Amino acid sequence: MRKVLYLFAVIFLFFACKKSNKEVISPSPSAAVLVSPINNEACFTGVTVSATQSSVLFTWQAAAHADGYVLTVTNLLTNSEQRLNTTLPSGSLTLELSTPYAWQVVSKSSANTITAKSVIWKFYNTGPGVSSFPPYPAELTSPSLGQTVTPTNGKITLVWKGSDADNDIANYDVYLGTSSSLTLIKAQHLASPLTDVAVNANSTYYWKVITRDAKGNTSDSGVFEFKTN
Repeated sequence: MRKVLYLFAVIFLFFACKKSNKEVISPSPSAAVLVSPINNEACFTGVTVSATQSSVLFTWQAAAHADGYVLTVTNLLTNSEQRLNTTLPSGSLTLELSTPYAWQVVSKSSANTITAKSVIWKFYNTGPGVSSFPPYPAELTSPSLGQTVTPTNGKITLVWKGSDADNDIANYDVYLGTSSSLTLIKAQHLASPLTDVAVNANSTYYWKVITRDAKGNTSDSGVFEFKTN
């Protein structure tokens, strides 16, 4: 009888340990829903800090299963970034006036290594007396930075996305070259994409897009590099 009781005890302890060692997986956080500044807002004004800067409050909805957030704000003229870690669904940063910005929030959890990214919104941090706003720098989508593309009959298509707080984009100037000295290959092109762009095989290329609005304001996408097969 004593042997039978001992056997049951061993079996019980085995399953108890097995159950206690089972890993508990916490749910991953969901993506935050952005609230303010709203996307493509033209007349956003923060709290004035100086003649050239203002403090901007960013807000978003609390994300499920998240206990922290990383707010990233990008100056679209310089591509410089500011980051803020916070446990609240809001945060303030000091930004330059008369400057376009993009912002995004990453939700994170101390119980899970998986994170979730929100959508990216843009806004124009307006300055005093501003009546028109330059376009946001164009987003170069294809070829993307570092991409290798295969030409069709020696030609490729250049694709980008333009946006403007005033919604008055007039046209684009498209530049392409095999060095940092780019050549204007299409002036005052009305809309993306630009098709039938002649390129050589097995070469490295650089391209950029200048966006122009109806008031003559311009913005520069910055230069992307890509390669051809």
